[in-house]
Amino acid sequence: MRAEAGSEIHESALELIGETPLVRLSRLEPDLRTPLVAKVEFLNPGGSVKDRPALAMIEAAERDGALRPGGTLVEPTSGNTGLGLAMVGALRGYKVIAVMPDKMSREKIDTLRAFGAEVVVCPTAVPPDSPRSYYRVADRLTEEIDGAFQPNQYFNAANPEAHYRTTGPELWRQSGGRLTHLVAGVGTGGTISGVGEYIKEQNPSIQVVGADPEGSIYSGGEAHPYRVEGIGEDFWPDSLHRGVIDRYITVSDRDSFLMARRLVATEGLFAGGSTGTALHAAVQVARELDDPDAIVATIFPDGGRPYVSKVFNDSWMREHGYLVPGGRRTVGELHRAKADGAPILTVGSHDQVGRALELMREHGVSQVPVVSSEDERAFIGTVSERGLLWASAEHPGILGEPVTEVLESPLPELSVDDPADDAVRLLRDEAPAVIVVDHGRPLGVLTAVDLVEALNR
Repeated sequence: MRAEAGSEIHESALELIGETPLVRLSRLEPDLRTPLVAKVEFLNPGGSVKDRPALAMIEAAERDGALRPGGTLVEPTSGNTGLGLAMVGALRGYKVIAVMPDKMSREKIDTLRAFGAEVVVCPTAVPPDSPRSYYRVADRLTEEIDGAFQPNQYFNAANPEAHYRTTGPELWRQSGGRLTHLVAGVGTGGTISGVGEYIKEQNPSIQVVGADPEGSIYSGGEAHPYRVEGIGEDFWPDSLHRGVIDRYITVSDRDSFLMARRLVATEGLFAGGSTGTALHAAVQVARELDDPDAIVATIFPDGGRPYVSKVFNDSWMREHGYLVPGGRRTVGELHRAKADGAPILTVGSHDQVGRALELMREHGVSQVPVVSSEDERAFIGTVSERGLLWASAEHPGILGEPVTEVLESPLPELSVDDPADDAVRLLRDEAPAVIVVDHGRPLGVLTAVDLVEALNR
C-alpha cells in the first residue's frame, strides 16, 4: 500500500522498485551522431533489474497459493535474482536459498548472505542436466524442503510480464515515444522479451537487438565458458520470447569489461560486465545508424560493486589478458627468487573445511586458495586461519562442511609479466598474499615475507 497522497514517505523498500531514470550518454563516444540513452536499473533498491521480476514472481505465487506464509524460496541464480528474492523475502517472512554457479563473484555471495539468504555454490563447467549443475541442485532442494517453492525465472511467465507492465511503459514514456532501437543483454530473456513486446506494440518498426556474450548459444555460436556474469545461456528458456528479437550482436569478455570500465571513467556510471556487453553492442548499432533522428536505448542491469575484485581490478584484468602489462622488474622475477620454490597449495570448492586445515597445518601456511572443482585455474576464494577460528567459534563441527561455507575473498592474482610494484602495493595494502600465474596456470603464492627476501636477495 502506498503512502498517503502528498506524502513522500514510502512504506517499504518494495515501493522503491521501478521508475529508474533514463540517462543520455554523451561523453562515452563524443563523435557519435546517433543519440544513445540508458535505463539505469542498478538504482533499484536491490541493486539490479531483477528486483522487478523477483517481486512479480513472489506476488504471483502468493496469489496462486504456491507460496505460503513462512515458506522457502529456492532459486538457481547468477546472483541478482537471488538478491531481489532475498530482499522481498526479508520483508515478507520467507527464507531464501540461492543456488549459484561457482564463477560468480565473492561480492555477490557476501551480499546475498547480508540479506539473510543461504547460498549453495555449484560447479559451472557441467551440462545443465547434470545432477551437480545449479539448476538440478535447485530442483532437488525444492523437492526435499517442506514448503519450498522455486520461482524459476527461466520458465516463469511473471518474469517477462513484469517488464511488459513496468520497464517497457517507463522506457517508452521517458523517451517521449521517440525510441527507435533497443539493445539489451539476454540472460533469462525476461527483460528484453517484456520490454521488447511493449515497445513494439507502440511502434512495430522499432528494432530489438540482443547483446550476447561469446560462448552463449543465443547468437548461434558453440557453447563454451565465458566470464561475463548474468547473461547468455547454454539452453533456451521459456522466458525468452525469440520472435521479439530482430538480431543478435556477439560481444567478447574483453570488450564487455573494457566498456564497463570506460563507462565509469567517462559517464560516472558504475555498472557491471553485462552492462558493458549491452553498451558495446549499443554503440555498434548507433555507429551503424549514424542518424541523429534515431534513438538507441540500452539497459544497465546491475552496478559495478559486485565486480570490484574482477572487472575493476587491474591485476585480475591483466592476468586474463584484458589489460596490457607493463613495468621493468616483474612478479615472475620475484617468484623465481623465492627460496623454497614450493608449488601452490589449493583446495577444491567441494572439499571439506577439514582438508584446508590439514594443508595449513602440514605446510605451515596461514591461508589456502580455493579453486573451482571443475577448473583448477579458477580461483574463487580463500580459506584462512583467522576465518576458520571465527567459523569454528560460531559453528562447531564446521570441519565437515564444504569450504564454500568459510570462503573469504580470493587472493589477488598477478601475472608473471606484471610489474613487481603491483605485488608490493597489494601486500602493503593488507592483502595476505598474492597468487602468481603464467597464462592462467598458477605457479605459487607470494607473501610479504617472500617479497622482503626476494627484493633483498
